[in-house]
Amino acid sequence: MTGTRRRRPTLDDVAEAVGVSRATVSNAYNRPDQLSAELRDEVLRVAKRLGYTGPNPTARSLATQRSGAIAFMLDTGLSAAFSDPALSITLDALASRVDPEGHALLLLPGGHDGGPRADRVLAAQADLAVAYSLADNAPALRAVKQRGLPLVVIDQPIVPGSARVSTDDRGGATAAARHLLELGHRRFAILSAQCLSEPRGGPLSATEAARSRFLDNRERLAGYLETLGAAGIDPDAVPIWEVSGLSREAAMPGAAALLDREPTALLCMSDELALAALAVARQRGLRVPADLSIVGFDDTPPAAWSDPPLTTVRQDLVRKGQLAGELALRLLSGQRAPKATTLDVELVVRGSTGPAK
Repeated sequence: MTGTRRRRPTLDDVAEAVGVSRATVSNAYNRPDQLSAELRDEVLRVAKRLGYTGPNPTARSLATQRSGAIAFMLDTGLSAAFSDPALSITLDALASRVDPEGHALLLLPGGHDGGPRADRVLAAQADLAVAYSLADNAPALRAVKQRGLPLVVIDQPIVPGSARVSTDDRGGATAAARHLLELGHRRFAILSAQCLSEPRGGPLSATEAARSRFLDNRERLAGYLETLGAAGIDPDAVPIWEVSGLSREAAMPGAAALLDREPTALLCMSDELALAALAVARQRGLRVPADLSIVGFDDTPPAAWSDPPLTTVRQDLVRKGQLAGELALRLLSGQRAPKATTLDVELVVRGSTGPAK
């Protein structure tokens, strides 16, 4: 037996039932400030009775030439990206700013070249793009330019014409290195976030690490090595290990390799890397900070919960996300990109650092 499919109610059906124009019904959903509260309530009541769920989003985007979405471009895959709490905090703060204004986030995961595939960016239904810590010259950035999308950059890279909010990475790294020097440390090692070197992961010279395709890596490395060099420590003698990934699990082999060099102080480019180093030190029976001092970067919640609590460089991740959201709204409203904003950092001293033995 063949049934008859019920016709889906339309905006015109609601308008006829209420006795108003279709524009009035549309305003009840899209521009409620144009109607009295009583009239809007009546329109929505009748729409609910008829089973009308609101304007078709596809048709609305065709009419307005707006999708209502913001493309959030990541430098790596989703599982790797969300293993870092810094991303989750920043993304949540950004979403809390743009969501009340009717903008959804479209996540575009990255790949081997430090950003999403260009064809994904070209096909994305979005009104604006946000680059979250993309590599220099990532093809996704050329796709954004090709489409003429407004662009907000969080941290990196520097893209002319974009709006950008970043952190004082060099200043934070300088503070971390200076803190350990003041504690009397002379044998250092650096656990670096991925640089996109070939092959990925493994030991790096200072020269190789300085060619990282990520601006924050270069800035943090410069802060570490310039400070150590000013104290008479040869930067080329400081072992550096690149971690191919963002998770603690990915960082543990690199931390183990550096601890084979028997440093007394380990500078880590993120809290997740530092927490991996704490785990490896514990496995080896090393006492932190009596045998080894460790400093992270970000001050994500796990840093304060670790054993011992982690000394780290605090950046205001919530404020960074909020500012990125505000910049996105400004660009979407047709305003020009303002001057780039660099947020201050603060060294937070906890139990993972102590005097050199």
